[in-house]
Amino acid sequence: MKTLIGMSGGVDSAVTAALVSRECDAAGITLQLYDGDNTALIEKFNREASDAADVCYKLGISHSVLDLKSDFYDLVIKHFIDEYIAGRTPNPCIQCNIHIKFGAMLRYATQNGFDKIATGHYARVEKAGERYLLKKALDTTKDQSYVLYGLTQNELSKTVLPLGDYTKAQAREIAEEMQLCVARKSDSQDICFVPDGDYAAFIERNTGIKFDAGNYLDLDGKVLGKHKGVIHYTIGQRKGLGIALGKHAFVLNKNADTNEVTLGNEEHLFYKQVLVDDVNLIATDSIDKVRAAGKLRYRHTEQPCIIHKAGDKSVVLEFDTPQRAPSPGQAAVFYDGDTVLGGGVIVKGIK
Repeated sequence: MKTLIGMSGGVDSAVTAALVSRECDAAGITLQLYDGDNTALIEKFNREASDAADVCYKLGISHSVLDLKSDFYDLVIKHFIDEYIAGRTPNPCIQCNIHIKFGAMLRYATQNGFDKIATGHYARVEKAGERYLLKKALDTTKDQSYVLYGLTQNELSKTVLPLGDYTKAQAREIAEEMQLCVARKSDSQDICFVPDGDYAAFIERNTGIKFDAGNYLDLDGKVLGKHKGVIHYTIGQRKGLGIALGKHAFVLNKNADTNEVTLGNEEHLFYKQVLVDDVNLIATDSIDKVRAAGKLRYRHTEQPCIIHKAGDKSVVLEFDTPQRAPSPGQAAVFYDGDTVLGGGVIVKGIK
């Protein structure tokens, strides 16, 4: 059994390499994703690749670099930009998992004689009969099953996620005990290609488009003032609106076609139902009228709901209690206990 380990240069993938290389013939690979003239990102990648290579040397396994810059731009960054311009709020980590880590990297592994790939995600893959299941990590504070909902049966069958059985503290202990150079390295918190968090500036730099100011509206369509362009705002946002209305105001809706942002009271952010499209089912081939728990954001605590089939690739999540700010473009993932039933992309909230 040969396993290719995706190594980011961080502690999680290093410990994954340590655990996997004990059990089988393994090799490490670091994905080169950044292109262009961003010196800081290129230097960051060089440091990460160097750390990953040092870990592999320590473990006695080979290390290589796979150039996926073009794929990453076309399938992740461009999608991110297009979604923001269209007024939606994408999750690029999910796109990266689907198209890069479990897409391009898995294809490379298969073409080069590897049976499986391994990553440092905190989640578990289990086989039940003929079906592979995606399950939450034992350490629920680090669980990353939400961002892996897009994996297919074929991809899950070729995936190893050893950290799903460990806590973060245990992973660091293993790294310390093995004296790995990344043992005390801090975790990355930002979207990798926008390290300063300024998405609007990133989009303007990469497209050359200067987004025009537009109107703030209330729910009746009355103009309240001017905003600086719809890409600067997210559904549910309260701070940084640059308008004084004498009370707290929240972003209720964005219309990229008209360049309008609707503001209102927080109570108008809550929706009983959420329409979800482009659904990928993992635990079952079809789903309808199923009791589950739905999660609308990475940091959202999943809430009781009923899943209703709405089309070939779409469902409606009907929550027991209204949920705050379901954002078009974000992912909705639904669970049965610790098992991921499936997930998809939020289209809209329904009162």
